Amino acid sequence: MSALELAQSLIRIKSISPNDEGCFEVIEPELNSLGFRVERIQELNSETLLAKFGDQGKVFCYLGHTDVVPSGPIEEWSSHPFEAKIVNGELIGRGAADMKASVAAFIEALKDFLKTCPKPNFQIWVMLASNEEGEPQDGKIDTLIRSLAEKNELIDYCLVGEASSSNVVGDVLRVGRRGSLSGKLKLIGKQGHVAYPNKVLNPILEVGPIISELKEVSWDQGNEYFDPTSFQISNLDSGTGATNVVPGHLNMLFNFRFSPESSHESLKERFIEILKKSKCNYEIDWTLNAVPYLTKKTNLLNIIQSALKIVNSKEAIIDNGGGTSDGRWVSPSGAEVIELGPINKTIHQIDEKISLSDLDLLTKIYNQILIETQADQS
Repeated sequence: MSALELAQSLIRIKSISPNDEGCFEVIEPELNSLGFRVERIQELNSETLLAKFGDQGKVFCYLGHTDVVPSGPIEEWSSHPFEAKIVNGELIGRGAADMKASVAAFIEALKDFLKTCPKPNFQIWVMLASNEEGEPQDGKIDTLIRSLAEKNELIDYCLVGEASSSNVVGDVLRVGRRGSLSGKLKLIGKQGHVAYPNKVLNPILEVGPIISELKEVSWDQGNEYFDPTSFQISNLDSGTGATNVVPGHLNMLFNFRFSPESSHESLKERFIEILKKSKCNYEIDWTLNAVPYLTKKTNLLNIIQSALKIVNSKEAIIDNGGGTSDGRWVSPSGAEVIELGPINKTIHQIDEKISLSDLDLLTKIYNQILIETQADQS
């Protein structure tokens, strides 16, 4: 299959996290035909495909995922989100940019590279997760990464195919990410009749000043590599549905995206200090989704920038914004981790898409990265 045919085949599979739903069944024969040794590892409710080529030299790993977020209202899409329709030179569908087209582009790049260099002087791995977008309790690739490290199977270079680009494919590289700390707050008041304010404690009224203060806090100033820590509320829920009943509790979901200038411990402490100003009791469940990471070594960066100068005639800028990625699991083992993928303007949106020209360009960039890696190891 061509990169386009493979991308369409993958998009047509409704692989909502944490379920692969058959994407690996499509990908595995493609890699087997190239001589890769493929294994699939089950972890709780998720699965990871790990394919290896060669056994000598440094390990170059392409890291990606086959799962996608839900489509949202299907009627709002210009075409069905799992049809993979081409309209005006653009491939539309959930996962088109994040990140099934990227997976297809790298496999096509592998085919082109191995035709001209059937015995590379470095090892090539392809690692694909089925639960990058989903919840940790369904299983993540961190267990596999630790297992490989225990066997001294370490990744040297990790290219993550996330949608890093802004306006042109390859204009932005990410060499790190901020950390992510989530919280589930239950603010406990006292339920009662609205006509007797002295007998109730309204958590909705109590949360107002808390939110106002949280909005104004400067958590840190960031540093030369990272933006300042930010705080956002994603869900707020309270009430019985009746107009004459003060609710007894309020639930709030929130998230910190934090730079290395703050720790998850310090953010928890400062949050609770603000919370204690309320009259309400509270319960909090914290989830540390990711700690900040940064690739300071420049070997892989130089390889990728060289490839971009050849294909795009200019280097990329470095940006460590955006959400989390599975690169956070690979970085602690000492790997150089860099993200390079499609334009991210439509990821997780209605009518997510990638242009056919961008798919072709990304394939060329990935191929050139492999060529530059070969030259660097000679």
